[in-house]
Amino acid sequence: MSARDEILARVRRNLPPAVNLPEVPLFDTLAHDFKTNLERMGGVFVSSLDIRKTFPNARVIVSTVPEVKGNRPLPSDPKELEDVDVAVVRARFGVAETGSVWLSEAEYKVNAIGFLPQHLVVLLDMKAIVPNLHHAYRHPAFRHARYAVLMTGPSATADIEGILVRGAQGIRSMTVAACPESETS
Repeated sequence: MSARDEILARVRRNLPPAVNLPEVPLFDTLAHDFKTNLERMGGVFVSSLDIRKTFPNARVIVSTVPEVKGNRPLPSDPKELEDVDVAVVRARFGVAETGSVWLSEAEYKVNAIGFLPQHLVVLLDMKAIVPNLHHAYRHPAFRHARYAVLMTGPSATADIEGILVRGAQGIRSMTVAACPESETS
């Protein structure tokens, strides 16, 4: 063994144990901007979700995610969503610039679930927020989706006198709940 190999062998034997690198904050404003823009468009943001407290009068709850249990299974026929009070889905990612969440047929399971229930609850991992629409369109999820929507809140309309009405058609409210991808309840 050469002197070089001997020195390297000693160094390898005496290495300190490996440790994880510390978490370094990015000091970005993605989550703050997302919440602000979502609320500006009529959506609601909650840091934790209790369906029964948020929607105490909900009779029919349908969920596409294991984190939240519904009281009726997700139907395959969209017509069976007509009496759903609350539907729960998980967004693949959010867009800070617009406060939008990205949903596709994979998240919806039945595309009409995003529009027929009275209230839509969207779980979002806050680490999955991209800065703007340019980043959103480059997201790999777009390459695999046959159907996708960037949803920012309930529909809104204003009449000639400028009176804003949210939820005039489609969902009446959209609530985004911070929920990491791995979290289950």
